[in-house]
Amino acid sequence: MGASEPTASLSPAVVPPAGPYSYEHEGDRQFATTLARGLEVLRCFTPLEPMLGNKEISVRTGLPKPTVSRLTYTLTKLGYLRHNMRLGKYQLGSAVLSIGYPLLASMSIRQIARPFMKELADYANGSVNMGIRDRLNMVYVEACRSGNLTTLPDIGTSIPIAQSVTGRAFLFACTPPEREAVLNQMKVKEPESLRKYQGAITKSLEDIRAKGYCASNGDLRREVHAVGVPMRRHVDGEIVTFNCGVPAFLLKKGQLEDDLGPRLVAMVRNIESALGIH
Repeated sequence: MGASEPTASLSPAVVPPAGPYSYEHEGDRQFATTLARGLEVLRCFTPLEPMLGNKEISVRTGLPKPTVSRLTYTLTKLGYLRHNMRLGKYQLGSAVLSIGYPLLASMSIRQIARPFMKELADYANGSVNMGIRDRLNMVYVEACRSGNLTTLPDIGTSIPIAQSVTGRAFLFACTPPEREAVLNQMKVKEPESLRKYQGAITKSLEDIRAKGYCASNGDLRREVHAVGVPMRRHVDGEIVTFNCGVPAFLLKKGQLEDDLGPRLVAMVRNIESALGIH
């Protein structure tokens, strides 16, 4: 899956902001719109654009610049942003890490899965990643790579559901109502992407049903081919998916489907057994 795998030479895949933003719950009197806007400001920052000014944030969020100025001022006071006085721009502050770390630390599956993931990454000369859903994206909560790869999408990397085997594996693991709800959100927010990848999504769901995995020959990154597998849902109901991606030039003919796909399925089943999921 081109979106979710690393290569030996490219920077991690990054999902660009999708602004202007709207909120499905804005008619809900309990919904704190100001809080939501502040969080959207934080989501504007990416590894490729770690520093942004108020004008740039305004364009990405669709919020008026005076509103953005108040939000960035407040977020800076709270430590979630840092202000570069010389450039007149902002970047994420250390307080953001203090929010995310408790989530990662509480996910025992990461520690259990890591040795299985590293073993397969080394065998495949590629990377193996674990993802969970974030809106219409999948975000990596664990990532392993073989020694010959110098870069990879790291923990926290976000990739589109529609374009990635990780996302398509997520759709397979959803209940029919859940899947319909996600696809309906795509129809509203990402109609062009859904139209482009609808056929690949349908085929991926059929392939997972038949073989246990789906494959992609570089839907987002032409030079990276990958397979994806969903894990059975565990106690808290979180859907976790895995992918294994390899630079295309390292793959032998048929290796993706005949070797790596089944190996990724076996890896996921072993992780499930270690977690007591049957």
